[in-house]
Amino acid sequence: MSSPGDPLARLRALTPARVGLGRCGDGLPLRALLDFELAHARARDAVRVELDPEALCEEAARRLPGRRCQVVRSAASDRATYLQRPDLGARLHPDDVATLVPGEYDLCVVFADGLSAGAVRRHAVPTAAALLDAHPGCSVAPLVVAQRARVALGDPVAERLGARLVVVLIGERPGLSSPESLGAYLTFDPRPGRTNAERNCVSNIRPDGLAPAAAGARLAILAAAALRLGLSGVGLKDRSGRELPGSAAAAIE
Repeated sequence: MSSPGDPLARLRALTPARVGLGRCGDGLPLRALLDFELAHARARDAVRVELDPEALCEEAARRLPGRRCQVVRSAASDRATYLQRPDLGARLHPDDVATLVPGEYDLCVVFADGLSAGAVRRHAVPTAAALLDAHPGCSVAPLVVAQRARVALGDPVAERLGARLVVVLIGERPGLSSPESLGAYLTFDPRPGRTNAERNCVSNIRPDGLAPAAAGARLAILAAAALRLGLSGVGLKDRSGRELPGSAAAAIE
């Protein structure tokens, strides 16, 4: 608890960071210690929780009517293997390749559990809705829910579907103040072997960070520019700032 002369009280009011926790002898006060242990437990739990793909598809059907949703898996057979073998999380399960029907699309959206299934469950569909609402004329592939997936799994999925651009909405590595934070990775001309330098990232998508609606609007600007310029990654600069103007061409070079 802050004392009247506490110089850090104002700073604590502005940030969720653990600032000026105080001391009790050589350690932390009991309340601060218990808060830290609770945050640590939530972060550990977030990494291990499995995604419910059927429930996510049902939510997508409610929020995005008319859009088909299908489920695929990575080559990781279970959650423990997924955590120990990141390479398997980037590979599409061989049995699921044939379920992806090729077409010609501008955009593919992949919901991937990543390291926080809770982040995907809470924030992925609202973010996708904001993104797709901003592109009414864009041809969109069926929505894909990917289990035990890494970012790179979006590349073979989108390549198989025939999409020019993929946006992977994935649970980020949990932090001690954000166990349910979503990340979005945008890649033009997706195919296996793409590097992180060829992707654009919008991170910290959550109510206490970048709100899903604002994240979707920013992704819409990036997507429009990527399709227009034929690139993504370090060559595609987001200059939209916080105002998110309506013109993608003016916002991004």
